[in-house]
Amino acid sequence: MKHTYTATVEWINTRDSFTKNTYSRKHHWTFDGGITVPASASPQVVREPFSEPEAVDPEEAFVASVSSCHMLFFLSIAAKGGFEVKSYTDRACGIMQKNEEGDISITEIQLEPNIEFSGENIPDDVQIQKMHHQAHKKCFIANSIKSKVVVKD
Repeated sequence: MKHTYTATVEWINTRDSFTKNTYSRKHHWTFDGGITVPASASPQVVREPFSEPEAVDPEEAFVASVSSCHMLFFLSIAAKGGFEVKSYTDRACGIMQKNEEGDISITEIQLEPNIEFSGENIPDDVQIQKMHHQAHKKCFIANSIKSKVVVKD
């Protein structure tokens, strides 16, 4: 099985001061379905006005992609197990710091899902943890990175 995924990242210089390092980091991501998302360097990495706080930054997108992948597998596992999920909200957090080699990286991603179940068949805490473990093992995004991914209770 082989799948390919594409995104077009486009940046255009809007200032005359590129070589002075005072250029805008604002750019766009366009995905294969046609949606375009405003993107920028994180304001925690590049100060305003050279970054755009309202735009998605690569660090946020990285954390969101891990969270989304985990959630989608969790939902699939829950459905196959006969559990009715009413809502799933994850306040995921990525921690950026120096790694063991001394390089700045997202060293940990903490997932903090809040899941509401409905119906007659409500899983207990052990079943929920088992579903999270299975979702983590199946999440190809988490399997593709060096960062530790932690599911917080």
